[in-house]
Amino acid sequence: MYKHTQFAWVIWAILLWISSFLAVAAQLIGFNIGIVGFAALLMLVAVAFYGLTVEVNKNSQSVSFWFGPGVGKKTLNFDEIDSVSAVRNSLRHGIGMRISNDGWVYAAAGFSAIEIALKDGMKYRIGTNDQDALLASFPEALLKTPEVVKPVANEEVDDDEDEHVPVKKRKDPFDFS
Repeated sequence: MYKHTQFAWVIWAILLWISSFLAVAAQLIGFNIGIVGFAALLMLVAVAFYGLTVEVNKNSQSVSFWFGPGVGKKTLNFDEIDSVSAVRNSLRHGIGMRISNDGWVYAAAGFSAIEIALKDGMKYRIGTNDQDALLASFPEALLKTPEVVKPVANEEVDDDEDEHVPVKKRKDPFDFS
């Protein structure tokens, strides 16, 4: 069984930055119910999203992933999964739990991730800082290897043939003659 929790340092950095404004506001206007309530909300978000946990259980034939103590927990059975592959998230995928053009994204920090493609077409991108070990925890039948295109080797190539092939030229759209 594989289980790994990635600390969400990016989320904590953003919350710390927001907290600095809250501290300045408390210093300028004093503590009131609004400032205390907002501070409590920041603490709740910090506890709920402290890290992303991924668990692959070969005994129950499932993969589970969630934030913090269980926020947004999702469990997928191996028989629902079409393929699992290594991917790299971009800045547009962001952090946290969100839907994107590539399906659901669960990311705590960094750009390394795995993509789980389900048989029904849904995809999940799960961020991780332990990509190789996470991929190794899945059964071989689910792993999708990147396709390598190999050139086809011809036995003999006649260079003179290429000279006699007419080349189609595109018409210049700015040529008005």
